[in-house]
Amino acid sequence: QEAFEETGANVSLEVVMDGVEAVQYLRKEGKYTEKSLPDLILLDLNLPKWEGRDVLRNIKTDEHLRHIPIVILTTSNAAQDIFDAYHLYANCFINKPVDFESFFNVIEQIQAFWLQTATLPSNVS
Repeated sequence: QEAFEETGANVSLEVVMDGVEAVQYLRKEGKYTEKSLPDLILLDLNLPKWEGRDVLRNIKTDEHLRHIPIVILTTSNAAQDIFDAYHLYANCFINKPVDFESFFNVIEQIQAFWLQTATLPSNVS
């Protein structure tokens, strides 16, 4: 969140604390009933309660959510994690740097590509 603020990007960023909360947000359950669907999801594989793979699988098998691009942003660089993410239809896999300056650069690149260069699907329901 801090890195996005540092880029000066004009984005609305919503952060959830675990995989269960992520799915509740996307399905507009509980305290999230008034929330809009995101244009892009940054998903860590290492989430409490439901790991990122479970969240990814849940999103990509839901006909109302599968159109949302998902960028896996995680500290893992394991070949199996990369394979699994793409096998579950992640749109991108990025190894999350541990130092802030490198992480900031990655966030700038994500913001430049996904929010300025790419054309994302709009929510037309």
